[in-house]
Amino acid sequence: MLIALKSVLHTLLLPPGGLLLLAAAGALLIRRDGAVARRSGWALLIAGLASLWLLATPLVANELSRIAQRCPPLDLTRPVEAQAIIILAGAASRDVAPEYGGEPAVELSLLERLNYGAFIARRTGLPVLVSGSPSDVLAMRTSLARDFNIGTRWVEDCSRDTFENAEFSARLLKPAGVRRIVLVTSADHEWRAMQEFAAAGFSVVPAPVGMSGPHKITAEDFMPDALALASSTAALYEFIGNAVRGILAGLDLRRQSRVTGSGALPQSICTPIYRPRLGLPGG
Repeated sequence: MLIALKSVLHTLLLPPGGLLLLAAAGALLIRRDGAVARRSGWALLIAGLASLWLLATPLVANELSRIAQRCPPLDLTRPVEAQAIIILAGAASRDVAPEYGGEPAVELSLLERLNYGAFIARRTGLPVLVSGSPSDVLAMRTSLARDFNIGTRWVEDCSRDTFENAEFSARLLKPAGVRRIVLVTSADHEWRAMQEFAAAGFSVVPAPVGMSGPHKITAEDFMPDALALASSTAALYEFIGNAVRGILAGLDLRRQSRVTGSGALPQSICTPIYRPRLGLPGG
C-alpha cells in the first residue's frame, strides 16, 4: 500500500505532473465567472508554467543537485576498510534487450552505478551485493558478469524501495559478519540511502555516482531541457523523501530493525532467484 501510494504521489506532486496539474487547475478557473476566480486562475497558470520552465533549466537543476548531493566522492587513494560493496538498483532495466540476444540489460542511469561499482570492486577486491527488484537485479548481475567480468556474491531481489534495500540487505549480510559496506548509488540518492543503511546497523562508506562538478554558466543554462527537468525532479524527490523518512521513523511507523542473525525474507514479495549460467565467478 505504501509503495503504491508513493508512486501515485510521485506522479501527482513532482514535476512535470504536479506543475501541469497546477496549470490545468488555473486554466479551469480562468473560465469560471467572477473576477476573483479568474485572477486566481491566472496566478495558478502562470505559477505552474513558470515553475516548470525554471526547473527545466540547467541553471536551476544544477543548483538543486548540488544541494541534494551531500556526500563527498569516494577517495580510493586511501584504504576503504569495508567488507562488501552494495550496488542499489534504480528501476532502470529492460527484461529483454534484442541487441544483447534477448538477455536483460540495464539502462543508462543504472549502468553508471554498475560501472562505478565494478571499478571499486576491481580496485579493492571486495565482493558485491546487488539490491533491487527481481528484474533489475537480474539485469544488474547479467551486466556485471557480461560487461565487466565481475561476479555477484549476494543477490537481494525482494526490495521495492530504499528502506527495503537496507532491511533485506542486512538480513543477507549480517549473518555473514558484514558490518561495514561501500554503498553505490546516485549522488542525489546517496545521503538518504546512507541513513537507511546506517539505521539497519551498517557502517557506511558512501560511493556516490554522477556528482555535479564545477560549471561555467552560459546562455544555454537558462533554456529549458528535458534532462535538466529530470535532474530537478530527482533532487526534489530526495528532499521530500528524506523528510518523509525522518517523520515515519520518528513516529515509529517505519523504522529499521537491527538484524543480528539470519531471517527469512518475506515470501509475499520475493521471487526465486534466477542465476543465469554466465560462466563467471559468483554467477
